[in-house]
Amino acid sequence: MAYSPFDLSGKTALITGGNSGIGLGMAEALAAAGAEVSIWGTNPDKNKAAQETLEKHGPKITNHLVDVSDSKAVDEAFARVLNDHHRVDACFANAGVGGGGKLFIENEDEDWRRVMSVNLDGAFYTLRAAARHMVQRAQDGDIGGRLIATSSLAAIAGQPRGQAYSGAKGALVSIMQSLAVELGRYKITANSILPGHIETPMTETHYATNQRFVDAIWPRLPIRRWGTGADFGGLAVYLMSDASQYHTGAQFVIDGGFFMS
Repeated sequence: MAYSPFDLSGKTALITGGNSGIGLGMAEALAAAGAEVSIWGTNPDKNKAAQETLEKHGPKITNHLVDVSDSKAVDEAFARVLNDHHRVDACFANAGVGGGGKLFIENEDEDWRRVMSVNLDGAFYTLRAAARHMVQRAQDGDIGGRLIATSSLAAIAGQPRGQAYSGAKGALVSIMQSLAVELGRYKITANSILPGHIETPMTETHYATNQRFVDAIWPRLPIRRWGTGADFGGLAVYLMSDASQYHTGAQFVIDGGFFMS
């Protein structure tokens, strides 16, 4: 008999920032493994294109236009997901914006809040909505659930001119550890993913135009390539599957060996 814990048939995943990059890479793998998927994003054209891509795998796919920095919008969108799919088994809080460029002492209040409102507040609103649903479901006798946050290598490595970004991503790691402890009684796991240098729509221009950056980073990449969204697919399937039911409070560094080099 084939090993079956990675079969996600009958389960539903919610992925914020799921219309491109890491989020879409995870969504494709989850759909291919049999999961229904709801993707959230702020670009309707990208949302539609991503949905069409995912529908090729067969399971039910939905998309919602959501600004995760808006608490009310998150709660309303989560209710729509439940109306569409009836349950959420795994929530991937993946939406994020970049925040580097200015010296720390030159940052204005609005620079700080722009990054924090999406990368930290947005993750909080999303995870809170999912946790409420999963706890209620557990109290009704349907235990289990998966909470996953996309943090960053910047959470554990210094990032000059990126204190808001690294601060938000570092906070996510601590939040997920705390959720792992608090929600374990409901068989809900909580883990974080720390991507390294990944080529996404948010980073591709920087990689293509900043040769000084490339020259500094490339020699420290043992695998000798940038990561892609597809590199997160297998991990997403594992974290959503029954195979990971005893794996919680962990940080998964996906960086091609950069951090250890």
